[in-house]
Amino acid sequence: MNTEYIGIIFMYLATVILAIPLGKYIAKVFKGEKTWLNFMAPLEKLIFKLSGIDPNREMNWKQHLKALLTINILWLFYAFFCLLNQAHLPLNPDGNPNQTPDLAFNTALSFLTNTNLQDYSGESGATYYTQLFVFTFLHFVSAATGLAAMMVVFRAMRDKITDKLGNFWDNFLKAITRVLLPISFVVAIILAFHGTPTSYKGKDTIIGLQGDTIHVSRGPAAAMIAIKQVGTNGGGWFGVNSAHPLENPDYLTNTVENISIILIPIALVFALGFYLDKKKLAWVIFGVMTVGFLIVLFPSINAEVGGNPAIAHMGISQPGGSMEGKEVRFGAAASAYWGITTTVTSNGSVNAMHDSMMPISGLGQMFDMMINSFYGGIGVGYLNFYIFIIIAVFISGLMVGRTPEFMGRKIEAREMKIASLIALLHPFIILTGTAIAAYVLTNFPNADWAVKPSAWLNNPGYHGFTEMLYQFTSSAANNGSGYAGLTANNIFWNVGTGLVIFVGRFLPIIGPVAIAGILANKKFVPESAGTLKTDTTTFGIMIFAVIFIVAALSFFPALTLGPIAEHFSIK
Repeated sequence: MNTEYIGIIFMYLATVILAIPLGKYIAKVFKGEKTWLNFMAPLEKLIFKLSGIDPNREMNWKQHLKALLTINILWLFYAFFCLLNQAHLPLNPDGNPNQTPDLAFNTALSFLTNTNLQDYSGESGATYYTQLFVFTFLHFVSAATGLAAMMVVFRAMRDKITDKLGNFWDNFLKAITRVLLPISFVVAIILAFHGTPTSYKGKDTIIGLQGDTIHVSRGPAAAMIAIKQVGTNGGGWFGVNSAHPLENPDYLTNTVENISIILIPIALVFALGFYLDKKKLAWVIFGVMTVGFLIVLFPSINAEVGGNPAIAHMGISQPGGSMEGKEVRFGAAASAYWGITTTVTSNGSVNAMHDSMMPISGLGQMFDMMINSFYGGIGVGYLNFYIFIIIAVFISGLMVGRTPEFMGRKIEAREMKIASLIALLHPFIILTGTAIAAYVLTNFPNADWAVKPSAWLNNPGYHGFTEMLYQFTSSAANNGSGYAGLTANNIFWNVGTGLVIFVGRFLPIIGPVAIAGILANKKFVPESAGTLKTDTTTFGIMIFAVIFIVAALSFFPALTLGPIAEHFSIK
């Protein structure tokens, strides 16, 4: 067990050690400085020339959002069309069928928004064409979209008075060619050399140890699995994601994939410091995020390593911890660590079944997604955190009798209204969705229009409620992980979570970009003795308090009905 703890410590320390120079590199890329990947410039120029885009044309925040939303709508229709017709498209050696309209709607929205909620099994619900040219494509562009949106906020914070906030297309393409693609290439090579398939052939047939015939799915999986982790996407090639021995063959690949989950989200915090030359502010933000991360990590590891109390009461020893739903090659501790890293970001990949984890772990995983800003997804993690910074600055200014200012701009009613709406939107769509699901299940258990709600849950009581709450939480946080005990591939859940996914992705992008754009146009106020310091430990504590209070007040009643009640029921 000590070896398992050492493995976890190594993974986290290795991530931070890699993230600091990566953050410096990312800052240099988007500041237009020379880097070792400048040899990609001719390719970028060719792409811009063929598409008729001038990457040097400055955009204001509204033009950025217009470009972002327009191209995402086009990608949505492309993905929806391909999924509806995948049986007739090439690269389908296993003869997999088309997706139904409601499933295609959910899947297209899910991969477009970096959510990757999979209400289908990868081996049978998608073809090689859609896995590569829809899902892998969207893995890259959805992550790049979040990174490009974040750079608008960085630029607005850096320049004193401006409406020129860079070029969306330039930021978007560099996010792919200079950041996502090279890291994904390295991860894919490691996976391929450790047994992850890269073949375009269909299912392989083998004879098992008991003499039975087994059909093993394969495909060109390594490339997709690499960007699913690097881009905080999480959508797996196989149905059980990184718990599958071909998607995550051994402890080394588990380490590489797990580091990949939080590497760029942490690096972007340091990139903020290098980009703005505000390294102290970056360390304050990193500190707040890390404290939040550790607060949910320690109880989860302790719960999984300690084993299930219900089994212990039967007098059964659990030397390996709570191993239901986990892979022996990883163990309880590494599975718990993955479960927290994947939910503290918008990754959502799994190397164990979250539905089988202890209630404390489920509580921590959902709380991660409810906060949705401790590290968070690529780009959008900081955008969510930026909302809490604005609220904390405003409240702090009122408390000490100073005009609320952040980075030399006064925060006034307009910005606070936007920030408050975005902060309240997240709990609203999660709790409203869960309430509707619970109402339908209770009052219309056999309704055909809801596809037999009585068949939704394989687990009644507290755990069943947790399954529904988790599904909407994961959708709103653009995470995509789920509790497998919930039967979600039906019209109610596909459409319901699809709508939550859409709202949960784009409004939290629009809000921070709009606030940053509005503040960038305001008169710059030089720092003075009366300026509220935002790069101090005190202010970091204030941000943490705001985040915790908003989350606790919003979600504690629902969590009490689910994982908290379940925890005390098995003690």
